[in-house]
This record gives sequence, C-alpha cells and structure tokens, in this order.
Amino acid sequence: MKILSWLLVITGIFGLISVRILEDRIFYDPFLNYFHEADKSVSFPTFVWGKLIISHLFRFLLNLFFSCLIIHFMFKNKEWTFQGAVLIGIIFAITFPIYLYCIYDRFETGYLFSFYMRRFVIQPLILLLIVPMFYYRKQALKTN
Repeated sequence: MKILSWLLVITGIFGLISVRILEDRIFYDPFLNYFHEADKSVSFPTFVWGKLIISHLFRFLLNLFFSCLIIHFMFKNKEWTFQGAVLIGIIFAITFPIYLYCIYDRFETGYLFSFYMRRFVIQPLILLLIVPMFYYRKQALKTN
C-alpha cells in the first residue's frame, strides 16, 4: 500500500509539471510571452477578460487537484487534505484579484510586483510551504 501512495504522490508531481509544460497549449494566457521576454519595453498584450479569468480558474483547479493528491497520499489524512485545499484557496482568493487589478492597471503598480502576483496565481507555490508544515505537524504528533 505504501508503494501505491508514493506512486500517486509522484503522479501528482508529474501532473503539476505537466500543467506547467503544457501551459501555452491548454490555457489562454497572452501574458506568457510578455513575462518570458522580461523586457519592460514590450507592448502590453491585448486580451479578452472573460477568457483570461476562466483560463486562470481552470488552471487553479488543476493545480489544486494535483496539490491535494500530493498532500492526501503523503500524509493520508483527509482533514489535512481539506486544510491544504482551504489554504491554497485562500491564497488564490487573495492574489487573483490583486493580479487582475495589476492587469487592469497595465502593470503600473510595478512590473516585478505584477510578475510575482502572477506566480502566486498560476503556480502552486503554497504547496512548498504546506508540505513541510504538515510534515512538521506529523513529527510533532509522533513525539507527543
């Protein structure tokens, strides 16, 4: 059973990697090239608000699914999986409107600020904090 759990964790990791690798093919994001250029003189891309929002929500749901798969099969605790999903959702609920405002403002709030807000929206960075936190919690529960 332990092998199956680790295979599912690895599947979750490969799922997250696949979302990143296939981002230009499965998501509508005209800002991919804009930020890949890393040149502030590149013209601001034209985009469709509705498609952009739906695409980011779809990407969030895929990242959330694979992140929960990793959390659940690493710690085998439904409550912790739910807590992880809530934490990821809270971070998205905070950063997504800020990122949308940055787009509305045409990144006048700052290029780097907008770049990092975008990172929190499109990448499951919070997972890098949740896994060590739950691992520490698991170790603390063992010693008590």
